[in-house]
Amino acid sequence: MARKATIIAHEESSGNVFADLGLPHEEQELLKARLTLQIHHIIRGKARHVTQAQAAAILGIRQPQVSLLMRNRSGNFSVERLMDFLTALGHDVEVRVTRTRKEHGQLSVVVAA
Repeated sequence: MARKATIIAHEESSGNVFADLGLPHEEQELLKARLTLQIHHIIRGKARHVTQAQAAAILGIRQPQVSLLMRNRSGNFSVERLMDFLTALGHDVEVRVTRTRKEHGQLSVVVAA
């Protein structure tokens, strides 16, 4: 018996899931998500595999908050606080401001190798 093809309607992403969902402050939320992902990579990275309790001590927060970060949930942490976490984990954070040719600028995270 032949199967009928199912057509699924879809919409192409803008590249920012927060904007696609219509959430407020979508650029800031995307930035926080990218910073949180870097924190996750550092804590779980081969060079610095630490427990959540050890990470909590390094970051100056409680272990349940580290657990949230490890699940890519930045919670109530500000962008500044997330950058503080990265420096506490031994990484430099650089903020660069450049002029854009667009109507509005954008926020991004670039990870140096």
